[in-house]
Amino acid sequence: MAWLLVVVAGLLETGFAVCLKKSNGFSQLLPTIGFCVFALSSFALLTLALRRLEVGPAYAVWTGIGAAGTVVYGMLYLNEATSMLKITAVVLILVGVIGLNLSGSTH
Repeated sequence: MAWLLVVVAGLLETGFAVCLKKSNGFSQLLPTIGFCVFALSSFALLTLALRRLEVGPAYAVWTGIGAAGTVVYGMLYLNEATSMLKITAVVLILVGVIGLNLSGSTH
């Protein structure tokens, strides 16, 4: 259950990063509100998950999902540049997070 909270928190991190971009320096009301809702929800779920998980692996998963999700969202919906190097880097982030968790440090 704690890992599910981390995964959802990571997805919410993607949401707050995208809203931060769309808020145009907090000058647009709806994206600014979205940023606040996503950020507070993401941090709240991560905080709950950290009651049962080690901080290092949980934080790595949270930031990995958030970073990878934000890059993919940007390429798909914000017309950001797409390249094989960028896609490879996202895959490497995910592989690194998986590797960290398989290392046994989360048990």
